[in-house]
Amino acid sequence: MTVEGTCADAFAEVRAEFERNFAARGEVGAGVHVTVDGETVVDLWGGDAGGRAWREDTITHVWSCTKGATALCAHVLASRGELDLDAPVVRYWPEFGQNGKAGTLVRHLLAHQAGLTALREPVPAGGMFDWESMTDLLARQEPFWVPGTRHGYHALTFGHLIGEVIRRVAGVSLAEFFEKEVSGPLGLDFWLTLPDDLEPLVAPTIPAALGETVPSLYAAAMTRPESMQALLLTNNGGYIEASNTREAHAALYGAVGGMSNARGLAQMYRPLALGGEYNGVRLVDETQVPVMSGVVSAGFDEMLLAPTRFSPGFLKSVDNHYLPVADQGVLMSEDAFGHSGMGGSLGFADPVARMSFGYVMTQMGPGVGVNERGQSLVDAVYRALGYRRAPGGTWFR
Repeated sequence: MTVEGTCADAFAEVRAEFERNFAARGEVGAGVHVTVDGETVVDLWGGDAGGRAWREDTITHVWSCTKGATALCAHVLASRGELDLDAPVVRYWPEFGQNGKAGTLVRHLLAHQAGLTALREPVPAGGMFDWESMTDLLARQEPFWVPGTRHGYHALTFGHLIGEVIRRVAGVSLAEFFEKEVSGPLGLDFWLTLPDDLEPLVAPTIPAALGETVPSLYAAAMTRPESMQALLLTNNGGYIEASNTREAHAALYGAVGGMSNARGLAQMYRPLALGGEYNGVRLVDETQVPVMSGVVSAGFDEMLLAPTRFSPGFLKSVDNHYLPVADQGVLMSEDAFGHSGMGGSLGFADPVARMSFGYVMTQMGPGVGVNERGQSLVDAVYRALGYRRAPGGTWFR
């Protein structure tokens, strides 16, 4: 298997780990991209992309890495003063206030504190592709807890919740806003609704094989059919089963539907690693970056049933290496923020290191976070930057 692309000498260990992923860790097709001080220092790809070679322009489904793109759009509006994260959601979306949700803040949506982790009303087959139907269901649903009092990962509902607020404020869909304000100006290989002519570039994802342990979320779903975990996996309109279809790639699903590659992920986060601006494109004001990075919910996650930490819209490093592999997250520096995707993809910015990172792959891992393949690349990048890490802990200088 040939790895193609470029890698600066100082980051040779990243290339070595990327090659080791294919040789010893079951990688099938993948890419990794890293920028430091705005310059690309790693841009590698290789393997199989669904019966053909993975190329420089190959894209794939990045699952919950999409949440980072959706959250970024909210912060673009917040930075401009058009969206107040501490305002009640009903200021922008009046219908949302039904069934005990009138006090829910925009911040609660971003930080997975809204209590709308799954849908109670049945979602018909294909219903997840109907934006208005999904937002209507969420607007009238009673939350699983009083908003703001707990947190639990909103795996499939995050994008409709934040995306509808963005639509109400900006007057255009989440996908249109992202293209106009983020992906277009930055020239990103990143789409929230994939154009038909780009479908031939897609490398289909390969579902994970169940290991000796399964995520606590799955275990709860299998043993408690009335649980929110079971509702998440069984009442989603068949999205997971349809995820490799053209219909899914063309649909707007702001929690999990993004199509990109490692370059697209890393270059989306590049301005955020540099104070909010890159090459004349300012996404957010410099003062917004600490807001994006600061932890607002941490501890036991009501959905994942394991510890998580979130800033407003982004995943933070969490030290849960003592848990079974299937429940582990991702270890970055405390300054970093971004998002992983189901199966192990990852994109993030580290403003102190002035570094951005992206990794995508076709062969999904069995856990809820980043598995050994992605973590080995993150670790190699931080070592190249002179960081150290306590066993199982966060990276630091």
